[in-house]
Amino acid sequence: MGFDGAIWPVHPRAMEIAGHGAFPMIEDLPAAPDACFVGVNRQATVDVVGALAQIGAGGAVCFASGFAEARGEDAASADLQAALVAAAGDMPILGPNCYGFINALDAALLWPDQHGCVPVARGVAILTQSSNIAINLTMQQRGLPIAYTVACGNMAQTSQAQIALALLEDTRVTAIGVHIEGFGDIAAWEALAARAQARGVPVV
Repeated sequence: MGFDGAIWPVHPRAMEIAGHGAFPMIEDLPAAPDACFVGVNRQATVDVVGALAQIGAGGAVCFASGFAEARGEDAASADLQAALVAAAGDMPILGPNCYGFINALDAALLWPDQHGCVPVARGVAILTQSSNIAINLTMQQRGLPIAYTVACGNMAQTSQAQIALALLEDTRVTAIGVHIEGFGDIAAWEALAARAQARGVPVV
């Protein structure tokens, strides 16, 4: 999307990824990154998130699945999600089990797949639990310009309503659309509705 900031891949063996010089370990990075995409298996995700939190990273998208959403198949999955949240500590994480986010306003994204977003000056924010639905909602040419797309995944640490509340503070956001698979913290949704009404921003 035209992002011109530094990109630092971390890989234990590769010297270069997509034209960017790679670092063998998180501890080898030249500074604490602002935002990270964690694309490793679920067990390794906990360790990577812990290492990122230790160096003061700004936050991380956790791509791996097999956490609380798999509790019916694997009794340890919910415990693993709790371990992930504990490893993150005060560092914000998105997910796990999610594709991440697209910020079309500032041409910055942590997203591992295709999408239909283009850079815009203002527009709507769309939040879904499902990454697949998020992709499909960006593949449009007749709707409103999309400022943000966020796939919230399991919301282990931060709820969909809390994420929407933060995006509401961006004055370039003209409306917020949410695809909700389940209501958890009702008070957070009430806070979102009250703040959106005060700002005159529709929530759909």
